[in-house]
Amino acid sequence: MQITVLGAGAWGTALAAQAATRHPTVLWARDDRQAREIAASRCNARYLPGVALPAALALTSDFSGAVAHAGLTGLVIVATPTAALREMLQRLPDGTATLWLSKGFEAGTGLLGHEIARQAAPGLRAGVLSGPSFALEVARGQPTALVAASQDAALRQAAVDALHGPTLRVYSSTDPVGVEVGGAVKNVLAIATGMADGLALGLNARAALITRGLAEMTRLGLALGAQAETFMGLSGLGDLVLTATGDLSRNRRVGLQLAEGKTLAHILEDLGHVSEGVYSARTVLDRAQALGVEMPITRAVVAVLQGEWTPQQAVQALMQRGARAES
Repeated sequence: MQITVLGAGAWGTALAAQAATRHPTVLWARDDRQAREIAASRCNARYLPGVALPAALALTSDFSGAVAHAGLTGLVIVATPTAALREMLQRLPDGTATLWLSKGFEAGTGLLGHEIARQAAPGLRAGVLSGPSFALEVARGQPTALVAASQDAALRQAAVDALHGPTLRVYSSTDPVGVEVGGAVKNVLAIATGMADGLALGLNARAALITRGLAEMTRLGLALGAQAETFMGLSGLGDLVLTATGDLSRNRRVGLQLAEGKTLAHILEDLGHVSEGVYSARTVLDRAQALGVEMPITRAVVAVLQGEWTPQQAVQALMQRGARAES
């Protein structure tokens, strides 16, 4: 199978490296200089320093050539932030088998990936690839499990055929809505958990935030038409636990540094990578409020990010909420 990965960040590079061990794979970088540097050094020094890339992995900054490599019989994987997903999908020919790795709601429209695709590129065969996965571990060949979600059975099978192997398990799902809600909301909840850990609130508090955060995620997903069982799977509970507790999580690091009293601007400058939770938190809350879905943890995170509350005040507000039934 011919595979093209669009986006040479950490996650796109890691997945392309894995795919190249089994299939002819092209990795597209928007910046020509970056593409040439990676091709020459066989390493993405900016995003995956110290990880050697397979000799078989081809690099290019030629978008048309990269897409032509996959054609209509191969697979295109879009590995850009959600903010660039619409542009990428609109540039692909109708009929292209396409998966995206983007996790988040589109700023301005509040749309998830499948909604963006339906609006901007309805001619694509489209789906999402998500799950608990740090790019560095995937690039190193450490065991990882993902889920490919689409209403297109042939596309789901193509994802399995392309990526399922000795160190990467790919499960399939018919619920792209649930998979995308899980992938988007867990980033916001990871900021909350990072703040709690940074304030040294303890393991009890961490467990409570993860559990009640999962309830928030599920409520929003059901309101958007997702299947409840999806949230107990890889893209729900699995991705939430990883992102909320793993030291490689950028969103968790944002929360930790907010608890230290650092400004959001300073944190993002220091981070050097995209933290989807920061950019999607407000949109998640807006989407929830429009649907009448209560998300108190998300609301608290938004208040901190907007400078309305300190992390300490957010904790106080959550703890002072009235008692209620768990479900």
